[in-house]
Amino acid sequence: MSSTEPRRTALDALHRSLGATMTDFAGWDMPLRYGSERDEHNAVRTKAGLFDLSHMGEITVTGPQAAALLDHALVGNISGVKPGRARYTMICREDGGILDDLIVYRLGETEYMVVANASNAQVVLDALTERAAGFDAEVRDDRDAYALLAVQGPESPAILKSLTDADLDGLKYYAGLPGTVAGVPALIARTGYTGEDGFELFVKPEHAVELWQALTKAGEAHGLVPCGLSCRDTLRLEAGMPLYGNELSTSLTPFDAGLGRVVKFEKEGDFVGRAALAEAAERAAQNPPRVLVGLVAHGRRVPRAGYAVVAGGEKIGEVTSGAPSPTLGRPIAMAYVDARHAEPGAEGVGVDIRGSHEPYDVVALPFYKRQK
Repeated sequence: MSSTEPRRTALDALHRSLGATMTDFAGWDMPLRYGSERDEHNAVRTKAGLFDLSHMGEITVTGPQAAALLDHALVGNISGVKPGRARYTMICREDGGILDDLIVYRLGETEYMVVANASNAQVVLDALTERAAGFDAEVRDDRDAYALLAVQGPESPAILKSLTDADLDGLKYYAGLPGTVAGVPALIARTGYTGEDGFELFVKPEHAVELWQALTKAGEAHGLVPCGLSCRDTLRLEAGMPLYGNELSTSLTPFDAGLGRVVKFEKEGDFVGRAALAEAAERAAQNPPRVLVGLVAHGRRVPRAGYAVVAGGEKIGEVTSGAPSPTLGRPIAMAYVDARHAEPGAEGVGVDIRGSHEPYDVVALPFYKRQK
C-alpha cells in the first residue's frame, strides 16, 4: 500500500453500501455524510446517531510506573484517576504548545488507554515513547487493535440497554466499563463529543460490522441514523468543544485556549512543559491573551476558519471554526478575540466575509447545552 493511499476502517465497505460520501480525513477514508448532514445533526439532537470513529488513535500504557509516566508526559494528574474512570487532558511540548488534546481511560491498576486525535496519533505515540525513558512502563501502539463506534443522542441509553446487561445507569460521564454489546466484547465508555448523552464502544475490528448492524437494528424504532464527520463537526461546534487544528495548536498553550484548568501544577514531580506553562498561567492572569468566544450571525453568510473578526474597522481576532447551526437556525462560529471585545453582548463586532463586515453577536460558549 502506498503512503498516499488513505487508511480504511473495518466498516469501510458498509459505509459505501449505505451510499456514504467519503472523504480523506487525517489519512483515513471516512464517511462525511450519508444523506443530509442537517438531518443527521438533528437526529443526534432529538433521537440518536451512529458514528464510526475508528480513525482515533489508541495507545496503551502499562506497567508498574504507567501512572508516573503519564503524570510526567501529560499536563493532567493521571495517577489521581480511579480505575474505570476517564479524564480529558493534553500533551504539551517543552515550550507549553499543545501537541494534542486527549482522553485517558484507566482500565486497571497499571493499565491506561490514551485516545489521541487521528491527525496527531503518531506524534502522541512518538512523544509518549520518548518520554517513557527511565520509567518501568510500556507504551504500545494499539491503533489497529480497535474499531470505535459511537451512539450519541437522547435515545442512545435505550438503544444500548436493549443490547447489553452492563450497568449503563451506573456508568458516569467520563467513565468506562468492560461489557458485552450484542454478543461482542467491548469497552463501553461515556464521554462524547456532541453535547448529547451517548456511548463509545471500543471493539476488535473483526466485530465492528456485526456490532454496527445490531445497533442499527436496535435503533430502528428509536430513529437512529448513521452519521458522518460533517454533522459531528456542527454538533461539537454547537457544544463549544475545541477541535485540534482549529481551536488548539502547538502555537497555543492550554491557557491561551482558555483550558488552563486541565494543567495540574499541584501534582507530584516534574512534567514536560511545566516551567513554560507556569509562565503562561501568569501571563494569562495578568494580561489575558485573546479569548475564545462564540459568535452568532445576524444574517445568513457563513464564517469560515481564518476569517478576520473586526470591530471599529480594525482586526480584533480570527475565526477558528464556523458553520450553519441547525439547532440555532443561524450561522455560528468560535473565534479568538481580543479580551476587550470578549464580553457577551460586546458592541460592533463583525466578521470580514470576503470584504463585507457582517454583524455578529458575541456570546458565551457553549451555544447549546442539553437539558439534563
